Amino acid sequence: MSVTDPVRRWRARAGTALFLRVAGPHGERSRHRIHHRPGPRWFAPDAAIREVHGDASMFVGGLRSLLLQSLHPAAMAAVADHSGYRADPWGRLSRTSTFLAVTVFGTADDAQAAVDAVRSIHARIRGVTDDGTPYAADDPDLLRWVHVAEIESFLDAHRRYGVRPLTPARADEYVAQAARVGRALGAVDLPETVAGLEAALEGYRPVLRATPAALDAAHFLLREPPVPPVLRVGYGALAGAAVASLPAWAVDGLGLRPVRGVREGAAHWAGRQATRTVRWLLAGQQTASGQAAGTAA
Repeated sequence: MSVTDPVRRWRARAGTALFLRVAGPHGERSRHRIHHRPGPRWFAPDAAIREVHGDASMFVGGLRSLLLQSLHPAAMAAVADHSGYRADPWGRLSRTSTFLAVTVFGTADDAQAAVDAVRSIHARIRGVTDDGTPYAADDPDLLRWVHVAEIESFLDAHRRYGVRPLTPARADEYVAQAARVGRALGAVDLPETVAGLEAALEGYRPVLRATPAALDAAHFLLREPPVPPVLRVGYGALAGAAVASLPAWAVDGLGLRPVRGVREGAAHWAGRQATRTVRWLLAGQQTASGQAAGTAA
């Protein structure tokens, strides 16, 4: 028996366990349908959005986007009141990861069905923030905020930790392609260039603030994450990289310790190592790493 055989078997087991944690108990079946069901897709095989969403950097980008999105009082109120993220964090993650994978890699009809399901859920979510402001999950501007924060985070993480960072032209292509999904969900006036994306994020600054619910969500994600002890070190590296990559105003707003100088360099180094490890583990499932990461993103 080769000395590499036990390592290969451990890698496959660990990669499968990680994948199923993120994609859910039916992840293998979903992945097969997403990548192997015949039919036209929304995006071509060489699309920039496939390159971004099929990379392990999405693990950093996903955490960053959750922290950033929480700063919008209405968006955070909707999550706190209706998502049940504390009671079932892995279930929420698997639903989100599957949606991202279906819309980017799946057939056009499966992508549309996923969008229709989400829009049906959004239509039923209504509430009032702590200061008495009504909110609706299908409000086009609220959907625009979630989209902008998410896509800006995914792009930032890919620039830092992606296996092949996008050229400026490809980055603009990514933003434009992501806008297709956002518009399908009901968002309006979506940016289609990196410059437009950055301007859109800056435009929300006046309404952003850390509510008690946002601070509680940040504490949950960073101080008491729902991960087994054996995964805490890796998760901590990904979370540290996410915080280090946030805009300074977001770090300050969430009451987090600023990450500067040596600590910033260490956080990004740890993020690179953790992302590489995730990529290596998922590739060890005898599946193309892009497919594995794309379904688990």
